[in-house]
Amino acid sequence: MQNQFALSSEFISELLAGMRLRGVKYRRIQTGPSFGMGFEARPGHVYFHFLAVGKAVLRTEDGALHDLSAGSAVLMPRGQAHQILSDPDNAFENIDTFDVAPLGEAVSGVNTCPSTHPTPSAVLFYGCMEFNLGGMQGLGKLMPDVMTTSTQEHRHPGLLPILESMKREICAGRIGFAGILARLADVAAALIVRGWIEGGCENASGLVAALRDPRLARAILALHRQPGRDWNVTDMAAEARISRSAFAQRFQSTIGIPPLKYLTELRMNLARLWLSDDRLSIEAAAQRLGYTSQAAFSRAFKRINGQPPGISRKA
Repeated sequence: MQNQFALSSEFISELLAGMRLRGVKYRRIQTGPSFGMGFEARPGHVYFHFLAVGKAVLRTEDGALHDLSAGSAVLMPRGQAHQILSDPDNAFENIDTFDVAPLGEAVSGVNTCPSTHPTPSAVLFYGCMEFNLGGMQGLGKLMPDVMTTSTQEHRHPGLLPILESMKREICAGRIGFAGILARLADVAAALIVRGWIEGGCENASGLVAALRDPRLARAILALHRQPGRDWNVTDMAAEARISRSAFAQRFQSTIGIPPLKYLTELRMNLARLWLSDDRLSIEAAAQRLGYTSQAAFSRAFKRINGQPPGISRKA
């Protein structure tokens, strides 16, 4: 049991090391008693909401409702369209159509509170962030549509002081609070993801099931640590300490794809991250991943990512 936990911790570290959250837009919003705000779908992004004051309802595309109270935090890891409302029957307006007042870099304020209400009924902060899990990109598909927590809960102890700090910054409005809120939102989002992983990923299947299998986990960890090595299935099976045929069958039945296809997808997910975020050259990315031919690398990249590597580097 101790070895299995240690291995799990290694994978959590591996995942978080490759995770990238980069804020695109942040808003501090205060409202009157009646409000409705709509948020468009943003694939490849996450939405993060923190309600500091008041109550609200989050409604997703399928009509599901999530009640929010002061101290509630929400992470939507696939950037789905949704609304935040004072009441489920309220009309809503796209958040990007509201008048904003710049508060800092990428942070703006929205005030819909009527002048007849000296005290806002609800105060919240939201962030829209680019989200990339690097080599563990497939894990993002297993996350729930909506991940919620609250300052009233104790599932994620490390998250509580972050949310409490956010509430203080939102309500006090001290000098530089906007930039501090943006950074705290990034940290809170990362901690929610980590908490989901540490909690067993809610028994998700596929890659998560493989990570719980000590033999498969050893091989997968080796692939993630040395993606540029000239791997074959026999080498992977040696890492798992089982026969080649048993490894191939076990890998396919657990994850749903053959080991070499998994390796190619891992490499191309990493390559996309290196090209777009780290500005690595195509030649350098190909060499780092063990490709002696840039043409072969480009073909594999386009097959997995749907576009040539040059497009990712220009993005």
